[in-house]
Amino acid sequence: MKKIKTFVFGYLLLFFCVAFSTTCSVLLYDNLKSNFENKIGYTAIFLLINVFFITFLYALIDYIRRKITIDKPVKIILNATDEITSGNFKVTINKLHRFGQYDAFDQIISNINKMAKELDKSEVLKSDFIANVSHEIKTPITIINNYAQLLSDENISKEEIKEYGDNLLAAAKRLTSLVTNILKLNKLDNQIISETKTEANISNLLAEAILSYEDIIGKKNIELECDIDEVVMKIEISYLDMIWNNLISNAVKFTDEYGKIFISLKDYEDKIIIKVKDSGCGMNKETGERIFEKFYQGDTSHANEGNGLGLALVKRVIDIIGGEISVSSEIGVGSTFMVTVYKEKRGF
Repeated sequence: MKKIKTFVFGYLLLFFCVAFSTTCSVLLYDNLKSNFENKIGYTAIFLLINVFFITFLYALIDYIRRKITIDKPVKIILNATDEITSGNFKVTINKLHRFGQYDAFDQIISNINKMAKELDKSEVLKSDFIANVSHEIKTPITIINNYAQLLSDENISKEEIKEYGDNLLAAAKRLTSLVTNILKLNKLDNQIISETKTEANISNLLAEAILSYEDIIGKKNIELECDIDEVVMKIEISYLDMIWNNLISNAVKFTDEYGKIFISLKDYEDKIIIKVKDSGCGMNKETGERIFEKFYQGDTSHANEGNGLGLALVKRVIDIIGGEISVSSEIGVGSTFMVTVYKEKRGF
């Protein structure tokens, strides 16, 4: 509606300007004709001067209009974009008009403000990410350095050598896991991992993933219950591997001896639902809301067993495929993660 009003107003203004110019010229011509009846040259000169004057007047008015309505907001926007390109993401531009009277420049300003806000958030997240990575890398490197120095002592016993070697191996594995997960997250964030959809038996893949944890489940005497439907569908296998390996790994890690783990895969017409339930330590509401953040670890007692990137990977994968993930948990009772993967369009 506003565009129509602007369009009509513009044409009416043009019409009145042309009408005014024509009227002035006709009146001037009549006046000159009566005063300079036999002097056509004078009449032509005065008419030409009149045309030049009116043209100059319109040009001056248009120049002032452009300075106010175009050049001024363009300059404001350019100054703001210069600030953003120089790294200042806290730039905010005030709207040029009141709400309800916004024009195209106001829309551009609104978009620039949103972009600057998002860039500022990204910068904060990047700084936090780098700080967390530095901290997480520093810990295993310190362990490796300390035990390497201890191993250089000629008087250590065989038992100590084995103990120090095991600690070195654990630190190296933790460092490898951290770097691997960071690389995976980077690829997922930049959409570098290409989807190679293949027809596969999802049930068998999940069963194989569960079997890979058989030893540690047995050592902790965990009671494992599975309810797996037969599912065959065209998928990107690596994405699913990242999802359920991280969920199963967490369930095993946080479940104490003689605890219980329940894993299910249910097939529906348009989706599959994967549930991983454990009888572990559980978590409070605040932790549940932040559990998918990078490097966030709700239970610090298990911090040496992970790096806080597993669930961030799961969330990123699910965002890419258009699926859904939810968690319900109670402290001292356990946690249940539920992942929904859609078969058509919204996901794989």
